[in-house]
Amino acid sequence: MSEQTLSQAYTNAVSANYLYTRHKDTWQFLLDSWTGGDDYRQGQYLQRYNLESDKEYQLRLKNTPLDNQCRSLISLYMSFLFREDAEREFGSLQNDVTVEDMLEDADLDGRSMNAFMKDVATFASVLGHCWVCVAKPKTTAVTRADEQALGVRPYLSLHSPLTVTDWTWEQQPNGGYQLSYIKLVEEINDTFSKVVEWTAETITTTTINVTKKVAHEVIVDINELGRLPFVCVYAERSLVRGLGNSLITDIAEQQRMIYNELAEVYDSIRLDTHPSLVATSETNVQGASAGQVITMPENLDSNLKPYVLQFNGGQIDKIYASISARKQMIDTMGNVGAVRSTQSNNMSGIAIETEFQLLNARLSSIADNLELGEEQIWQEVATYLNTTWDGEIDYPSNFALKNADNQLQQLTTALSAVQNTEYKTWIEAEIMKTIDVESPEHELVETQAELQALPPAEETLDEEQ
Repeated sequence: MSEQTLSQAYTNAVSANYLYTRHKDTWQFLLDSWTGGDDYRQGQYLQRYNLESDKEYQLRLKNTPLDNQCRSLISLYMSFLFREDAEREFGSLQNDVTVEDMLEDADLDGRSMNAFMKDVATFASVLGHCWVCVAKPKTTAVTRADEQALGVRPYLSLHSPLTVTDWTWEQQPNGGYQLSYIKLVEEINDTFSKVVEWTAETITTTTINVTKKVAHEVIVDINELGRLPFVCVYAERSLVRGLGNSLITDIAEQQRMIYNELAEVYDSIRLDTHPSLVATSETNVQGASAGQVITMPENLDSNLKPYVLQFNGGQIDKIYASISARKQMIDTMGNVGAVRSTQSNNMSGIAIETEFQLLNARLSSIADNLELGEEQIWQEVATYLNTTWDGEIDYPSNFALKNADNQLQQLTTALSAVQNTEYKTWIEAEIMKTIDVESPEHELVETQAELQALPPAEETLDEEQ
């Protein structure tokens, strides 16, 4: 290929659509906010002081800790979402060897399907959505038995929005939309990158030289599938197709403010414990530690003698109060105030129950989107296997929590109010369950049998009155 053609291929490979260009910096900020550590430090999200030198700024970045609220919140969500495994019914593919292999190793890298979907849920929650490609290696095998002998089968690969630089949806005759074009960066290093473009007809792989800004190699293959085997998995859908809403957008902003306020705390403590020494240029100060020797000129005016510039560190308490208030805002935005013990102690029983319901609704919505995404993944797998997907994926949809203290108080009150012996026995059993003490199994069975023969509680109370 000519040099001009390679240059044009490079320009086409590195181009991106408007949505990617607009959201790229936001996605990077959200990813850094969740990752934390050196990635967050390299992002330089610390507000720079006026007249602060590069060396001083880098030192302040190094000495400022990150209170990673984003990772804590996402980990909390994932612990609820994947506390129980999804139920999978594969229909005609129930005993298929390929399906069993994918459940054990979904991405040919050792991750099971449950572990892979947990990573999908994590990145989708952080960035709003992510892409899953259902691919299958090329092979000369004729039958499925030959493919199984060679170990060839469909596998999954996860792509974040930062690696998918362009995409297009087309409306179908039935009114639905189908992905018609996608461009993603598969490999990247200091010198070369590999960009892959999918259409219904072709798969174009362009290897570009990053330093020379020219295409190194362009390979065009026929897309034998006639479609794009990509699934966009959302955490929360937005109004724009192919874009999701991150669960930590506003929380990441609060985290950045806490990060800057912690830097202020660090500087305030240092100024308070290491006061500045004011002296003339002729004064010789040897060392900056305790017991330092200060030599003044003999003819120095007494009004110019060295003195300590003391810093008033009383503002630190106000900074910590601001940080505490921001953490409460984060709990409110994430609907996790009732889950964190330090916050729940200050909440009423009704407030805790309401918070649990809001958290349950949010988690149920995320689980529904994950369920839809995995079903679309298995539909692609079924197409590779020359069959139609007739199975069903069911993620847990109820994540309701109960306030044990409030429930125990209600049961105790009911126990003192109810006079019926059988109902008292049932309430006592419920109290034992609430405090994680189980009744003997034979007693529990007898109690349940007795309760089934009892009239409704309202009728019993009316008779007693």
